Amino acid sequence: MKCDKTCMRLYAVTDRSWVGKQSLYEQVESALKGGVTCVQLREKHLNEEAFLEEAIPIRDLCRRYCVPFLIDDNVEIALRCQADGVHVGQKDMAVSEVRKRVGDGMIIGASAHNVEEAIKAQQDGADYLGVGAVFATSTKSDAKPLSLSMLSRICQSVSIPVVAIGGIGKENLLSLSGSGVDGVAVVSAIFSAEDIETACKELRSLSERMVNG
Repeated sequence: MKCDKTCMRLYAVTDRSWVGKQSLYEQVESALKGGVTCVQLREKHLNEEAFLEEAIPIRDLCRRYCVPFLIDDNVEIALRCQADGVHVGQKDMAVSEVRKRVGDGMIIGASAHNVEEAIKAQQDGADYLGVGAVFATSTKSDAKPLSLSMLSRICQSVSIPVVAIGGIGKENLLSLSGSGVDGVAVVSAIFSAEDIETACKELRSLSERMVNG
């Protein structure tokens, strides 16, 4: 599956903190019904087998909706479950090494916080960048918010798609207009919502407005 700019419009990153009334699978399906364009399965605390057992049905669900399914950090799980891609941070396996492991067919996303990291990630084979945190966020309390000018400079420095991440919700999404980003990656504004499908419809509409000016 190819990674293009439209895949970045509303990029859902899972967080099981809000699993309760719905299972994670049901939450992801609600998000897909609401119009998310990419799904990243993020699991920091599951063991390998539990992670794999969770990943396979969600992968199949994403395929039914023709939406890319990516694994956060774990290259081996991405390969074992035949995900569409994997996302790595600056402290994870280097993009160049990931590319050697997964070949040319898998999408690789990379986190970047400045122009140098962005350019290197693209040169090493990344297909898109996740840039942030653009706002203060509870999911990464040590993340210092990135300035809008730095976000714009990063977007101008690369030719691959860029998705903004970090503390993004419907109240601040449009403030990213004009930055050059191709969409937003969202965690809590999706998965903490009482009605995930409706929340995603609103976020998708706002993201389209942001991108199209």
